[in-house]
Amino acid sequence: MNDASRNVMESIAEAERAVRINTLSCATLEGATAREIRVEASFTKGLPGFSVVGLAGNDIQEAKERVKAALITNEFVFPPLKITISLAPSELRKSGSHLDLAIALLIALNKDQIERDDLFVFGELGLDGKVRGSSQLFPLLLSLKEQGRIRRAMVPAEAMEYLAHIPGISYLPVATLEEALAAIRSEGESAESFRSDYRAEQIELGDHRYFYQRGYPDDFREVKGQEVAKRAALIAAAGMHNFLMEGSPGCGKSMIAKRLAYILPPMEEREILSVAKHRFLDGQTPDFVPVRPFRSPHHTATPASIFGGGSQSARIGEVALAHEGILFFDELPHFSKQVLEALREPMQDRRVHIARVHSKVSYDADFMFVAAMNPCPCGNLLAESRACRCSESEIKRYRNRLSDPFLDRIDLFVTMQEVKSEDQKGETSAGMHRQVIEAFVRQKKRGQERLNGKLTEAEVDRFCALDSEAETILAQAVRRFALSHRSIVSIKKVARTIADLEGSESIGKKHLLEALSYRRRK
Repeated sequence: MNDASRNVMESIAEAERAVRINTLSCATLEGATAREIRVEASFTKGLPGFSVVGLAGNDIQEAKERVKAALITNEFVFPPLKITISLAPSELRKSGSHLDLAIALLIALNKDQIERDDLFVFGELGLDGKVRGSSQLFPLLLSLKEQGRIRRAMVPAEAMEYLAHIPGISYLPVATLEEALAAIRSEGESAESFRSDYRAEQIELGDHRYFYQRGYPDDFREVKGQEVAKRAALIAAAGMHNFLMEGSPGCGKSMIAKRLAYILPPMEEREILSVAKHRFLDGQTPDFVPVRPFRSPHHTATPASIFGGGSQSARIGEVALAHEGILFFDELPHFSKQVLEALREPMQDRRVHIARVHSKVSYDADFMFVAAMNPCPCGNLLAESRACRCSESEIKRYRNRLSDPFLDRIDLFVTMQEVKSEDQKGETSAGMHRQVIEAFVRQKKRGQERLNGKLTEAEVDRFCALDSEAETILAQAVRRFALSHRSIVSIKKVARTIADLEGSESIGKKHLLEALSYRRRK
C-alpha cells in the first residue's frame, strides 16, 4: 500500500471515529407508564458546543450545566467538538433529571466503544459529581419491570433503600460519577440482585405471599351501638365492597369509615409496590407498610384535584391515590354533580383516564368507595330528639343530587340511628380483622384473583353460585323490587362475602336474605 492510499485509509478511520455514536438506555414517564429512551451522543467537527435534542423538557436542558460542572470536577477536558445528545424517539416529550448520568457517561466515554444494550442508566448529578435519586426513579423502574423491558440498571446508591423492593432487577448502585465510569468500563462488572422484605405478618398461599399488620390506632370498640352498620362495615371490608352510610350528624358514620382502613384484607407485594408508585408520583416518600391507603377529599375539592389533571401534564389525583385502598366521601350530596358523575367510570373500570391538549394518560384506580351522608339538608330527619326543619322539596332536591346510575354502583346501604346513652361498645377491630383475614383466605383458596367486591360478571357466575332455595328467593326479589342486572350481580357478590365470613362453601338462604337487607330502598 503506497503512502497516498495509507493516508486515505487513515482519514476514513479518523472520520469514523469522529462520528462514532454511543447509546445508553434510560426512560421517561408518560403518566404512570415508563417509555424507554435511547440516549445517543455524537462528536463532530465544527464550532465547539453542547446541545440536547429530542423534545427535551426544561429540566433536561438544565442538565447541560449540571453535567458540565460534574465532568469538570472529575478532571474531564471537553473535546473541541460539537457535542449532540439525542433522545429517541424524538416525537415523545421527555422530562426528568434522572437522565443526567446517562448523558455524562456518554460524553466522558466519547473515545470508547460502549456496548451496554441491556443496561439502563438513571441518576441526577450534583455539581460535585455525586449521583442522586429522584422521585421518578421508583415509578420508572417498576413500570419497566411490569413491561418486562429491564433486567439490569445503574442507579444512585442512595435510592437502593426503596428500589430494592422491586424484584427481578439486578442493580449497579453508584454514589459518584467516578464510580459509574469505573463500573461501565469494567467488562466483567456484574450487577447484584437485592431483596427487601416487609416488616409485617404474612400468609403464604401457594406461590403467593400476602402481608398485613395488626395495628389499630382507631378501634371499632370505640363506636357505641350501630351493630348493623358495623356488621355492614365488616362485610364491606372482607370483600372490598362499595359502602354508603346514611344517618344523623354524630351517629358515627365518619368513625366507622376511618376504622375500616385498619381491618382491610392483606396485600400482595404487587399491591404494595403499586401503592408506593402512586405515592412517588404524588411527590411523597412511601414507607412500604402493608396498610391500604385511605383518602378523604373535602367536598369542595375541584375535579382536577380528585381525578388528576393540569394544563401541561396530567398529575395524579385522589382517585388514583386511593388505589388498592379506600376513597371516602363524607357529606356525599355536597360534592358537585360533575365529580359524582365522573366517579362512575373509575368505579366501574378501576382506572381513571385524563385527557389534556398535551397529554392523555390513565392511572390504576381500583379502590373501595365509602361514603357518608345526612338524610336531609339539616340532618335531623331521622333524629328522635330534634325536629327536622327541611321541606319535602328540599329533601327531594338534596337526594336527587345522587343519580340512580351512581347509586347502582354501591353494594351496601345502611341507615344509622341516633346513638343512645344505653348503647354499649361492641367488637374490637382486632376481632373484625381476624374475620376479614379468614374470609380473604377462603377467597384466595377458591382460586379468585380478585376479592368478591371486584369480581367480573364471568367470575360471579363461576364463584357466586346460589343453592336452589337461594335462587328461588332471588327470583322473587327480582320480580318484587324490579332489580336491575347490576343490582343482581351486586347482591350475589355481597352474599358470597357473607358466606365466606360464615365459613360456608355455598351461598344459602340466610346469606342471600342478609345481602338483600343491605340493598338500596328507593
